[in-house]
Amino acid sequence: MPVQTLPDASVEEAQEAAVADPWVTIVWNDPVNLMSYVTYVFESYFGHPRQKAERLMRQVHEQGRAVVSTGSLEAMEVDVQAMHEFGLWATLQRSGQ
Repeated sequence: MPVQTLPDASVEEAQEAAVADPWVTIVWNDPVNLMSYVTYVFESYFGHPRQKAERLMRQVHEQGRAVVSTGSLEAMEVDVQAMHEFGLWATLQRSGQ
């Protein structure tokens, strides 16, 4: 009778972790854009309510950066490109880093 093996648990855990660990878009502070403009971008592009958009803008201004969106790599690539088109400095990375 042939021996059946189950999938390696560590492989399954790694695959689940890859799915559970989304990517984030980070907007960085710059000396060019007005705070009101950054708030406008967060409201108009991401659809954040005014209060959240202002909180994220303040985080960018005071702490140098803010995570503005979370999702798949492909979605974050789109968001980063959109931020660049708005004239903001943005990057992406895995959320756990």
